[in-house]
Amino acid sequence: MKKLVIAATAASAIASAAQAGALVDPIVEPVVIVEEATTSSSAGILIPILLILLLGVALAGGGESSSSSAG
Repeated sequence: MKKLVIAATAASAIASAAQAGALVDPIVEPVVIVEEATTSSSAGILIPILLILLLGVALAGGGESSSSSAG
């Protein structure tokens, strides 16, 4: 009888140890990917276009003031 109890205890210990890890999903940490922010390509061309436009407006509108002051 003692041998039967020892065998049953050993069998249940081995069976529970074998199934202990199978019921829980493994914990996997997510991989963090850091991506640097990139500037848009349109921002680099916007400032020169505005400067050319401003220069064009200044050249087109600035010719009249010198002839009206002489008089």
